[in-house]
Amino acid sequence: MPIRRLSPETVNRIAAGEVVERPASAIKELVENALDAGGRNIEIQADGGGLSRILIADDGKGIPKDELPLAIERHATSKLEPDDAGDVDLLRIHTLGFRGEALPSIGSVARLSITTRSRDEAEAWVIQVEGGATRPLAPAPFPGPHGARVEVRDLFYATPARLKFMKSERAEAMAISEEIKRQAMAHEAVAFTLSLDGKVALRLPAEHPGDEGRLKRLSALLGRDFEANALLIDQARDGVRLSGYAGLPTYSRGNAAHQYLFVNGRPVKDRLLQGALRGAYADFLARDRHPAAVLFLDIDPLYVDVNVHPAKAEVRFRDPALVRGLIVGALRHALHAAGHRASTTVAADAMAGFQPHTGVTTGPAYSPSSPSAQGFSGWTGWSQPAAAQVLPGLNERSARVEPSWDAPSWTQQPPADAASHDSRFTPHAPPIDPLDYPLGAARGQLHANYIVAQTRDGLVIVDQHAAHERLVYERMKAQMAEGSVTRQALLTPEVVDLDPAEAERVASRAEELAEMGLIVEAFGAGAVLVRETPAMLGDTDVQGLIRDIADDLAEHGAALSLKERMAEVCGTMACHGSVRSGRILSAPEMNALLRQMEATPHSGQCNHGRPTYVELKLHDLERLFGRR
Repeated sequence: MPIRRLSPETVNRIAAGEVVERPASAIKELVENALDAGGRNIEIQADGGGLSRILIADDGKGIPKDELPLAIERHATSKLEPDDAGDVDLLRIHTLGFRGEALPSIGSVARLSITTRSRDEAEAWVIQVEGGATRPLAPAPFPGPHGARVEVRDLFYATPARLKFMKSERAEAMAISEEIKRQAMAHEAVAFTLSLDGKVALRLPAEHPGDEGRLKRLSALLGRDFEANALLIDQARDGVRLSGYAGLPTYSRGNAAHQYLFVNGRPVKDRLLQGALRGAYADFLARDRHPAAVLFLDIDPLYVDVNVHPAKAEVRFRDPALVRGLIVGALRHALHAAGHRASTTVAADAMAGFQPHTGVTTGPAYSPSSPSAQGFSGWTGWSQPAAAQVLPGLNERSARVEPSWDAPSWTQQPPADAASHDSRFTPHAPPIDPLDYPLGAARGQLHANYIVAQTRDGLVIVDQHAAHERLVYERMKAQMAEGSVTRQALLTPEVVDLDPAEAERVASRAEELAEMGLIVEAFGAGAVLVRETPAMLGDTDVQGLIRDIADDLAEHGAALSLKERMAEVCGTMACHGSVRSGRILSAPEMNALLRQMEATPHSGQCNHGRPTYVELKLHDLERLFGRR
């Protein structure tokens, strides 16, 4: 076949397929135009999942009448300005849009109408495009003093094959809602209103710029639970600033849908950023759990390329190591500062598990002689030795009360003659009332695994095994950080065959891998030689380890597999070296564990991101009994 020049209409439809994949991508482009125009109130309407009708209205500066015909031409834009020599600098882009493709692409596959009034003009004008054919300018009514109203009808009517690949109207509407949420997160000072099929789905007033206004906007979009369990992130390094909010490890999710990343106000999906986020939480979450985070990266446009893809959802950094290091360092600093704090949802989940007792329970667990049947008059705990009092009717391993008598606020006082038989009753005044500690004073042990502690305004239930496992794990990590990791030499160095590019990536990180106890070196064009491995891994699968590392370097730019395997080994060793479930603890041991938790960062969650303690406030307890 001979080479032919495609018609402008065909070229526009091909280009539209790259820019306008679905209604949500069309709305994204139009909203970004409204933001670039200085809009502070943006209204979005979508009918039929955006396929029937889309309307974007803003109060920006508007488009002058004589520039309207240019606005619908390909690669015509007001966002790039040439210098004196006529050259355009694509490395310093300060706007969300800049390619000049959105409006002509939409107009080539739909019925497009743009009504606008410029700040400097008294009249409003409209221009229409149907399937790439343009109609002349005409005067039009306009409700505001300035701005633009862009209406899109019958999206993809000019390309019927594309309609076959669209999802259901409900799925497209959900994608539109998600896109508006992302734009609203990045611009808290802008008011957004989203209506789907005539019903208001989202109404967000403008917030004050800054951290406080941003958190209010995030609370409106992600819920109050995110606001209550989010850590403020604000760190800068070498001219790059990371800000936003990240959730506590115990506020983790089952997928990565609650991870929102922005670069210079632009929503992006970047593997480097996602990998850095995963790496920062590697010590706190299991592989199937994902942190919730909304992170904003502000960087000189000269050091980031946003012209990677027509959809502008991907970016490329000039110094990816700097960006990754900043993200990991900032998040770990915030997590460290959080100390033993656990998410508020832990207490909410615990409250949901309580059920009021409304009648007599029948079955094998009920006995007329039990304390619940006789009332508190049937409690004979003081007949037992004070060191280990057991509630009658329950197995000794299931409920053991070992109070710390040196706590002055212990509400149940022993009998008067008890002090003569136990030296622990000798009164003395501790420097700090145990109730004033964050995790309070130990009051007992349930089922030989759960410590019950009383605080000044509530109670705390601690999983003794999970809590101590975390303490041991943190000590092991600190020891690893203080010195080099012990290595073991292989009797026969192992050759691992890889793709040449993978082998080069692994060999280039030899120094970083050596710090973790793995000694590798290049061995030809498509292989690496492994001489030593971390001793703590024991008899490990070297081939699988190296291939996992190569995959991580390709996907995330970091050797997460080795770090995670070492973390798993640390976790396993910590598990075997920690207080086991079923072990009876004395009151001093329980209080010592609580004090260590308070002094150890990240002790609010175990090595897999599960909570180590649940705190119930006094008002929660009062609500259980109908006092509130």
